[in-house]
Amino acid sequence: MTARFPLLSLTSAAAIGLSLATLGGTAQAATEWNMPTPYGDMTFHTVNIREFADDVREATDGELDITVHSNGSLIGHAEIKNSVRRGIVPIGELIMSRLANENPIFEVDSVPYLASSYEDAEILWEASREIIAEELAEQRLRLLFAVPWPPQGIYTQQALEEPDDLKNLSMRAYNTASERLAQLVGAVPTQVEVPDIPTAFSTGRVGAMITSPATGADTKAWDYLSHFNHAQLWLPKNMVIVSEKAFSRLDEATRQAVLDAAAEAEARGWEMSRQETADALAVLKENGIEVSEPTPELATLLEEVGATMTEEWAGRAGDQGAAILEAYEAARD
Repeated sequence: MTARFPLLSLTSAAAIGLSLATLGGTAQAATEWNMPTPYGDMTFHTVNIREFADDVREATDGELDITVHSNGSLIGHAEIKNSVRRGIVPIGELIMSRLANENPIFEVDSVPYLASSYEDAEILWEASREIIAEELAEQRLRLLFAVPWPPQGIYTQQALEEPDDLKNLSMRAYNTASERLAQLVGAVPTQVEVPDIPTAFSTGRVGAMITSPATGADTKAWDYLSHFNHAQLWLPKNMVIVSEKAFSRLDEATRQAVLDAAAEAEARGWEMSRQETADALAVLKENGIEVSEPTPELATLLEEVGATMTEEWAGRAGDQGAAILEAYEAARD
């Protein structure tokens, strides 16, 4: 099991950032970046960003050295975006939909059944990428790349057959979309970060969760539950962002190396996600998890919830949301 380290206070993290900036400013020595991610070392997203860091290091002959801090060991998930924006760290990874309270466009990939296949998810990303990048740019943040999780399903400690099986279940949620879905199906949403999932189930804090086959496999879901409903609700994305200030301090060749490595990481990450879906489902089955598809009754409920949430999202997202949906539907035709 990956060791957990105490979270740094923002003051301590700022001191790290200052010392690194000082080192970078005294000579043409290597620039060192600390990169937090909330996910563990075995998560394919973490594997991918470590490859990204290696690619940057190799392409720049070590002039830009990115150290990945996994499992929330440097900065907690909730603080990563603001830590990059404030210059505490220059770069970080987070799930995009965590920013939904800032702007609904950040949760476009978490609307049930809007895009529930990899093909549609790619089309939706191309339709929304520019608007999302522009929104981040207003906060002096640069979007480097984004990679989806496998399609989200529902884990439970008993089989899901009827809509009533979800009623009053305490359900782990990780963004506003999963919270809203839990509410609409009659469950009780409960915020739990990935490293805390096993404990949340063992203590009875939650009895169900919406997440991917990958997260279930990574957290050894068979130790604390027995069923996975492969509902394929949506494919949420992690994104890697960098401070525009830190990025602009790099020379032109190094900036291009970062952009090239980011493009490769995005393409590689999407393929890793596809493979992870198949591999994780197999791991779940091998370890005794009963994997099923929604029954007709449950599928009807989830589709109704999806229609409701799509309408709600469009209303919140305004002109930006309308532009994304128009581009998405046009590309699908």
